[in-house]
Amino acid sequence: MKRIILSAVALSMLAATSLTGQAAPLNAPVAPQSNYSQVDWKKPGKHVDVKKRVVVKKKVVVKRSHWRNGQRYSSWKRHQPIRDYGRYGLHRPGRGQEWIRVGNDYVLVSIASGIIFGAIAAQ
Repeated sequence: MKRIILSAVALSMLAATSLTGQAAPLNAPVAPQSNYSQVDWKKPGKHVDVKKRVVVKKKVVVKRSHWRNGQRYSSWKRHQPIRDYGRYGLHRPGRGQEWIRVGNDYVLVSIASGIIFGAIAAQ
């Protein structure tokens, strides 16, 4: 008797779940909804741009310093000397010389007088 009741309850539960999956939605839309507006391209003045793309071009100004050997650089003391010159691909400075970085350039100056012995553009 228990088997009959349990099987009847199980069958009713399966039937109820299978019938609900086949039911049609109550509020079905008649036509698909769209966010796009229709534009008549043949008539001028009717088109409205929703999103305008603005392209901004930056003008890059590269300021080059023209360093010459023998030129005097008076404000060389304001710059930090480069101690690990091998890391930047620079040769070892001579006695009384040091490398400093000025903008995008490496300048080899005399410690005593500030005279430039060489310059290399940074990469």
